Amino acid sequence: MSGMQGGETAQKPLAKAKPMGPIPPGYGAVDGVLAVDGVPVTRLVEEAGQNGRGTPLFVYSAALLRARVAQLRAALPESVAIHYAMKANPFAPLLALMGTLVDGLDIASGGELAMARAAGVAAARISFAGPGKRDAELEAAIAEGVTLNLESEAEAHRALAIADRLGVVPRLAIRVNPEFDLKGSGMKMGGGAKQFGLDEARVPALAREIVASGAEWRGFHIYAGSQALDAEAIIDTQAQTLALAARLAREAGVGVPHLNLGGGFGIPYFGGDVALDVGRIGQALGERLAQLPDELKDTQFCVELGRWLVGEAGVYLTRIVERKESHGEVFLITDGGLHHQLAASGQFGTVVRRNYPVAIASRFAPVDAAEMEVASVVGCLCTPLDRLAEKAEFLIAKVGDLVAVFCAGAYGASASPAAFLGQGPAVEILV
Repeated sequence: MSGMQGGETAQKPLAKAKPMGPIPPGYGAVDGVLAVDGVPVTRLVEEAGQNGRGTPLFVYSAALLRARVAQLRAALPESVAIHYAMKANPFAPLLALMGTLVDGLDIASGGELAMARAAGVAAARISFAGPGKRDAELEAAIAEGVTLNLESEAEAHRALAIADRLGVVPRLAIRVNPEFDLKGSGMKMGGGAKQFGLDEARVPALAREIVASGAEWRGFHIYAGSQALDAEAIIDTQAQTLALAARLAREAGVGVPHLNLGGGFGIPYFGGDVALDVGRIGQALGERLAQLPDELKDTQFCVELGRWLVGEAGVYLTRIVERKESHGEVFLITDGGLHHQLAASGQFGTVVRRNYPVAIASRFAPVDAAEMEVASVVGCLCTPLDRLAEKAEFLIAKVGDLVAVFCAGAYGASASPAAFLGQGPAVEILV
């Protein structure tokens, strides 16, 4: 229920209301106002406004980030490292904090390499995946000692030529396009024709070529999909990944110094979604690692996660500037919108538009059903796509109230068209 704290029992929905996702745990209220790490969001908005406009505003919780990483470490086998896929959220203060919490950073561009190094992350802890790496990006990564997850034979040949010119021994791994994918995943990164990685059958030959070149062979990166909430599907995918890596090593006649098992851990965004059981995943992975084939006996393992680590630790705050009725429907028009929260608007990989968890942040307390209404939260852009919540149940709000969009810590500010219609970026803070 959008007027309540996470975890409280919801009242019976009003007629015609569309469901919203669950408010993540860890958020509370102070004097009826949503609080992040015990600080009312009204105060955070006021403080942000001292250096400009207070809203729209992204707030990221350092306490929730630390707790999330600690939860994962407790769940996974001790030997499995944690890598943060920084494309989920590259905000500099958040990135610097994550660099102290995780074991490695995964990047997908030369720009992200520069941001990762500026955040103080050592090059030896960084790996670089992604199709279409340009020569300048390859050169920067090789010169710094970053591990390249090669996506093709052509990319491998370019990397080896650049390394030879620089007189540097490159650190090279192969990104594998597996025949399987992650069942139930929001975005499938493996299985069939893909722009990502090298097809299984072509991997052994390239692995032998890399080893023969004198490069530092770093093993395999196998990422089958993302945003899955089914623990058993992830367990099955990890089992297939281990088996595939062992088979490829055997066929190539090479060892596997490092294996990136991928990630795919999802978070609950929509009504009916249930949090992923990471304890079950960790237990199953531990059992698999206790019975490794000989090809993987000396392998170092990691999981690569983005949204699961940071998504629920962020909230997007926007202010209602007008309350409007049209044909009997209520619209709460805000100073934010899809230009900061493209995913919440349903325009970022969602086939059917569904509601993220959204609440009236300045009236965040248990309420009676009589104080509720069905309304749509829309942004300030001149397009009907700009909807942050559609026909959902809210505490009756007025102009000046703050609206909170939860699960805003991943694929928010940096994954949205902030320049659209000249609106500009939102303020971001880490508390």
